[in-house]
Amino acid sequence: MRKYCTLVAALSLALALPACAPSAQSSGGKVHLTVLSWRPEDTAGYKKIFAPYEKSHPKVTIDFKPIKSTEYLTVLPTELKKSQGGPDVVQLKPYGPLQSYVTSGDLEPLDGKVDVSNWPANVLQAAKGKQDGKLYGVPYALQTLQVLYNKKIFAQQNLQPPTTWAEFTAACDKLKKAGITPMATSGLQPWVLAIDHQIFGATRYGGDDFEKAVLTGKKNFTDPDYTASLDTTAKLRQYFPDKVTAVDYPDAQTLFTSGKAAMYPGGSYEVGPFTKSTPDLQIGFFDAPPAPGATVNHPLTSGYVDGSYGVNAHSDHRAEATDLVKWMATPEFGQLYASTLKQISLVPGTTPGDPLLAQAYQNYKDHGATYMMVVDFGYGNPLGRDQEGQALQKMLAGGSAADAGRFVQKGISAWFKPNGG
Repeated sequence: MRKYCTLVAALSLALALPACAPSAQSSGGKVHLTVLSWRPEDTAGYKKIFAPYEKSHPKVTIDFKPIKSTEYLTVLPTELKKSQGGPDVVQLKPYGPLQSYVTSGDLEPLDGKVDVSNWPANVLQAAKGKQDGKLYGVPYALQTLQVLYNKKIFAQQNLQPPTTWAEFTAACDKLKKAGITPMATSGLQPWVLAIDHQIFGATRYGGDDFEKAVLTGKKNFTDPDYTASLDTTAKLRQYFPDKVTAVDYPDAQTLFTSGKAAMYPGGSYEVGPFTKSTPDLQIGFFDAPPAPGATVNHPLTSGYVDGSYGVNAHSDHRAEATDLVKWMATPEFGQLYASTLKQISLVPGTTPGDPLLAQAYQNYKDHGATYMMVVDFGYGNPLGRDQEGQALQKMLAGGSAADAGRFVQKGISAWFKPNGG
């Protein structure tokens, strides 16, 4: 969904410029493949990741072409259909946002071309066509959701990671009294507020049990437990930055990395960029304790597949592009990706690229929950996460939880029909 701009612009520009030449062009027997991404901050990392592949495939060179994340989905449809200069391999948003490129015929089916026989079905779901069930991408990362915290600030304030909601709010009160913003987050970006809700509200609405009840039509988003979970999140406003609805995502990141905020509700995707931009930052994390009135009496680590890499059906060198994507499903790529970019690779047999991520992944396996607004309710317009985030924006402006629940239900029910199972 998602998200992330903190790296060296000069490197992004230097690597992006060669990609402006015709994609996958042949020159002197060599093939130049362009990989399109929404992650400029990963440019230097991908140069290292692709180096072994280029060494073992001396006739192939790879140009990593990043586009600003906020512009990527607008640019991608045009890029895919370019008669010249279009990308060969593209980074694809998971689940719902993938579907339009499937129906338009812009992606090459990968069934039988890429070995994912030992991959979990729920991972592959993120890269499959909803209607035809075909595979269109190789998933690359699992993201988990939790509360990151600044270890140095916690030590200075004699705080420990909270295990109960009372301990959590007491820590927030103490930090606030000390003149430290308890939590950095963005109220300007709906998707960020939706993540906040998943972190703090999942135990309140019921986690996967509630998700299944909505999918089968037994409940909907006007359910009292769901609206109470929205209320739980909105009531944390007192611990968010001042004028939070005007705080942009990059500003929230800076509040945390600069040490002005003690905690940061977010995803495992932040660990790599945060530690790279601020090497001295000592990060810990904890799962939010069960909220008051929670229907799940233990913490939940929510997670989702972040995306996949697919082949442009209009590429002049689909065979070479497919070979590259095939390699992306191997442990060699997966471990390079995990170690270089500090991520949780989804390739079986790999280990997370950071001890913090290893613990987050273990927590997900021990007490995981589905980030339902992305995984299950992201297949129509509006996207579930955006509708939920906008509902929370309304609440932060003084709206009621009941109205927010009706707003979410109205938006999602415009395209989602329960399966009645």
